[in-house]
Amino acid sequence: MRKLLFIGLIGFALVGCDSKKGTFLETVKSENDHTTSVAKLEKLIIDQGLTHFSTMDHRANARNVNMNLKPETVVVFGNPKMGTVLMNCNPSIGLDLPLRILVTTNYEGETSFIYTNPEYWSLKHNVKDKNCLNILTKAKIALAALAQKAGKK
Repeated sequence: MRKLLFIGLIGFALVGCDSKKGTFLETVKSENDHTTSVAKLEKLIIDQGLTHFSTMDHRANARNVNMNLKPETVVVFGNPKMGTVLMNCNPSIGLDLPLRILVTTNYEGETSFIYTNPEYWSLKHNVKDKNCLNILTKAKIALAALAQKAGKK
């Protein structure tokens, strides 16, 4: 009986590790290389009137400490007007703002955009206000559109 229970627990653990459900991370594949994907994303952010705060090249930072890392770049941006409304709903949302998209390239050379679905913040930060929930939905749509457009050839 103990063996059966142990095997069952191992099975659940393996299934749980494989599942992407509940991670609240969205992944959009890019048709472009890493450098082009980052450049296109930054340009789209500026063209859409959003504020581009910074771009962090994790690979370059790793090299500065004599370590290796596959290409990983975080682009930080936002809309202070919408962000301020959200932080007035719940100041803890400031922990997740400004918005960030990770551009990463795997060992096979495939580049992807990864970001947190802003609708998750309604749970994480206990957002109940309808206006703020609406903004989070709009942010989800905007992030998906940015990643999809930046990923096109």
